[in-house]
Amino acid sequence: MKWSEISIHTTNEAVEPIANILYEAGASGIVIEDSFDLNKEHPEQYGEMYELNADDFPEEGVIVKAYLPVNSFLGETVEQIKSAINNLMSFNIDIGKNKVTISEVQEEEWATAWKKYYHPVKISSKFTIVPTWEEYEPVSSDELIIELDPGMAFGTGTHPTTVMSIQALEQTVKKGDIVYDVGTGSGVLSIASALLGAKHILALDLDDVAVESAKSNIELNNVQDQIIVKQNNLLNSITEPADVIVANILAEIIVRFTDDAYRLVKDGGYFITSGIINQKRQEVEDKILSSGFTIVETLKMEDWVTIIAKK
Repeated sequence: MKWSEISIHTTNEAVEPIANILYEAGASGIVIEDSFDLNKEHPEQYGEMYELNADDFPEEGVIVKAYLPVNSFLGETVEQIKSAINNLMSFNIDIGKNKVTISEVQEEEWATAWKKYYHPVKISSKFTIVPTWEEYEPVSSDELIIELDPGMAFGTGTHPTTVMSIQALEQTVKKGDIVYDVGTGSGVLSIASALLGAKHILALDLDDVAVESAKSNIELNNVQDQIIVKQNNLLNSITEPADVIVANILAEIIVRFTDDAYRLVKDGGYFITSGIINQKRQEVEDKILSSGFTIVETLKMEDWVTIIAKK
């Protein structure tokens, strides 16, 4: 079977929304080549993520590659992708060069090549993310392992916004808690909450591709008894109180439902927000405070922030 590789040269800020656009367009795999990774220093206690080859990365910015089947609808699909990416500017998202190129590849070339980017990654004192095809032996008895299939959708769980979200969950989730994961994507934050002892997790996403991806990853980690995955628009129609609400999505989306989060979080409970590029931090903080929360900590990694707020 022939496949078309669509390559978009963009910015770090635009990676996640562009990845979502590509999956919604039917992409069967995504590779992210971020120039920043070449110079990234990782905390020694967490180890190196993987061996990096400079030839695989752009000199600046980020290249997002996706693979689409070659068929009679390909031209129309590519135009829809370009239009959706351009529309991100209406949300004040910097899409950078936005250079789009198309090339044809054989299935054998991409089906395994992208796996070279992904190896086990220790992202915190407790958690290690392990791709499904990798063999990994825990180095400590209390290490928590999350298995993910990056080919399903929404990445490997090693993006700074995801890493900080999991670190925030470590600080806030207690055994027996009720947790809402808004914009669940791969389901990785719901899985982390379950492994931390949460009794009941509601994983919410409007995108049906994300819903299926989350279900698959949740079953892969054997935590389906603790997690319900539901297609839902943010917190609309949700009524049961929660101990922790976590949302790793765009800043522009977070500010739309902070009042709902305040309504649903129990007294003394937490609202964790991530996916926030640094220049939009103040806007999100102001909205969280105006809804009634107190900000107890802000985590920072690269150009991203994660906010831990308390009711």
